[in-house]
Amino acid sequence: MRKFLSALVLIGSVVAPHVALATERTVTFAVENMTCATCPYIVKTAMEAVAGVVQVTASLEAKTATVTFDDAKTTVDAIAAASADVGYPAQPVQ
Repeated sequence: MRKFLSALVLIGSVVAPHVALATERTVTFAVENMTCATCPYIVKTAMEAVAGVVQVTASLEAKTATVTFDDAKTTVDAIAAASADVGYPAQPVQ
């Protein structure tokens, strides 16, 4: 039993730091070429297709997309590339 508990502690100490590093982030992107009511839907759909993206809100008026994602599964660059691939280049807002 003691060896079993020791093994569990060892496994937990190896796995826990990796899990702790994964966090949910929210980034707002300035999105180019949004000119009509359909554009935000296209941007939202493209960004949501990226693995790790949790939520996307796109605004035609502000020409932005706010994206919540798991930074252990994707990156800001991958999300921006997905938008650019459908004709809407996106840059993170500082």
